[in-house]
Amino acid sequence: MGAVELGISAKVKPQGPLLAVRGLTKRYGARIGCADVGFDLWPGEVLGIVGESGSGKSTLLSCLAGHLAPDTGEVVFATSDGPRDVLAMTEPERRRLSRTDWAFVHQNPRDGLRMGVTAGGNVGERLMAVGARNYGAIRERATDWLGRVEIAAERIDDRPSAFSGGMQQRLQIARNLVTGPRLVFMDEPTGGLDVSVQARLLDLLRGLVREMGLSAIIVTHDLAVVRLLADRLMVMKSGHVVEQGLTDQVLDDPQHAYTQLLVSSVLQV
Repeated sequence: MGAVELGISAKVKPQGPLLAVRGLTKRYGARIGCADVGFDLWPGEVLGIVGESGSGKSTLLSCLAGHLAPDTGEVVFATSDGPRDVLAMTEPERRRLSRTDWAFVHQNPRDGLRMGVTAGGNVGERLMAVGARNYGAIRERATDWLGRVEIAAERIDDRPSAFSGGMQQRLQIARNLVTGPRLVFMDEPTGGLDVSVQARLLDLLRGLVREMGLSAIIVTHDLAVVRLLADRLMVMKSGHVVEQGLTDQVLDDPQHAYTQLLVSSVLQV
């Protein structure tokens, strides 16, 4: 089943960074959400962003994903037509981007699912949003993706409300990844789940990220999550990036006092 048949455009591999962020700043009055953040994200790279509640990591993710307008800065994405500043795009262009090359996995799967639509319908909707119209092909693709996230094919006509929290999160992942996005934003993807369910979901995510060659930006307070999933790590405090580098390097030999505190607090648990 080809990409054209399902209405999915061919992906063009950029020569430079997939995402180039420069001077991204967001303030809430006198309070800083994020300040002068800049980084490059390369194709196939997973970036983890960690910090305590209020550190600015969620504000940063919302600005990057277009859910929140920053005060200043650039978010340049390597589109099929060349690098484009997402912040300067029109609203229809941003909506198109969010349905094709971008995806967003919410902490609460109910925020990323249509709860009144069947599991198959949730996955199929994203295919239809990019032009797929053949019902049989859509259902076949949805069934395939339910299997890839470990949801039995016979549950395709069940509504998400009949699923456990872990199954709802896996369904949200299938809905997001079915169109083969190049960049996925994840906001605490394992938050609120039992430890055993978290481990299963992390194994699934790691396999899908590597198999599909996805680039991803993951916000979490859980250092074990970034240790498993992220190639590179940014540590935020009070809206500022205080340390960044290869994940193992930052976690095994933290240089900033705040990062040392984060790592030691995990070791003491």
